[in-house]
Amino acid sequence: MTLDLPDRDFGGYIFDCDGTLVDSMPLHFRAWVTSFEHHNAPWKWTEDEFYANAGVPDRVTTMDLNQRFGASIDPDSVHDYKLEWYSKHLAELQPVAAVAELAKQYHAEGRKISVASGSDLSIVEPSLEIIGLREIFDIIVTPKDVEHGKPAPDMFLLAAEKMGVAPGECLVFEDGQAGIDAANAAGMASVFVDSRGE
Repeated sequence: MTLDLPDRDFGGYIFDCDGTLVDSMPLHFRAWVTSFEHHNAPWKWTEDEFYANAGVPDRVTTMDLNQRFGASIDPDSVHDYKLEWYSKHLAELQPVAAVAELAKQYHAEGRKISVASGSDLSIVEPSLEIIGLREIFDIIVTPKDVEHGKPAPDMFLLAAEKMGVAPGECLVFEDGQAGIDAANAAGMASVFVDSRGE
């Protein structure tokens, strides 16, 4: 994978977790499908739809699907079952090598770095631990830290604030359109990470 990096330095670097630092999207897709099947969801969840919703909080995705299909599946229950299934398969995770190496490089150079993920902290921390990156990130922002998740800019703005860097001096690494939209809304430059390898 080749990353199309801007030709300038930034004051802070914000990384999404799933599909950006951690090659976890195939595992997340399997967790979604397993949870929807367990809950007898009346829809077929496709990979295309899954990737189109990358970065959107689980419960929001389930509520949107409920509305579209006239269903009333409990978003909390879908989320909890998916989380439990995913947690049992964490050992399968690998890093997204190009992005993980860049994060390590920035850390070694003393640059300010953070994670802003649409996943729960209970997923983000062990995922980073498994790929050997947990110790380099002092700042991790997840949906529970803000009022609105991606595509709202809240998580990125909070990460910038915690790093002590102005939003316009931050570069975001993201694999989801919701994350790119959130970076744009925050007034930040971004780098798209193609988690599907297409």
